[in-house]
Amino acid sequence: MVVMVQGRRRMLRAALGACAAAGLAACDKLNLPQAGQSFRGIDITGAPYGRDFKLPDADGKERTLADFRGKLVLLYFGFVQCPDVCPTALTRAVETRRLLGADGERLQVVFITVDPERDTPEVLKAYMAAFDPSFVALRPSPEQLKATAAEFKAYYKAVPTGSSYTMDHSALSYIFDAQGRLRLALRHEQTAQDYAHDIALLMSQKTAG
Repeated sequence: MVVMVQGRRRMLRAALGACAAAGLAACDKLNLPQAGQSFRGIDITGAPYGRDFKLPDADGKERTLADFRGKLVLLYFGFVQCPDVCPTALTRAVETRRLLGADGERLQVVFITVDPERDTPEVLKAYMAAFDPSFVALRPSPEQLKATAAEFKAYYKAVPTGSSYTMDHSALSYIFDAQGRLRLALRHEQTAQDYAHDIALLMSQKTAG
């Protein structure tokens, strides 16, 4: 596992380094959204799902959306042994926070493992630290995972691979506003610039109640 986490760190450094060197559009300074602009992701404001979660973190402390009130939350379902999709998603989350500048501190990333059997508390802590120590990992029981995935309309399934298995899972990132309301579903193929644009737009909106 130490080797795997070190590999994630190298991947993160390489990805962010490539952004800085290449000057790609997704890595440029965020152009703050202007009044009247629309979201680049899927606006699901008012959706009758994704209302909350109640799951233990890697320290066994029960967490809900209320714990992050006042911050926007980016919620993602994944697993540590994911070969590329999950590291890409978390690297993008790191870059999104960077693009937001000082406002990046107002974005809380929450990772829910779909592989709680192998993703032990120690594994999850090391994995989050390899990307950003502020990221919070949640480790549901199998029953909690089933209920939470149903609440968020998220898909996951164990797929045999020889003597082991991998996890097939949906790759949307869910965005909650500072009042804990589900507002956006951002697609995996979108860039960090897209993510930062929509999150900055949410931050700029005046919300009621």
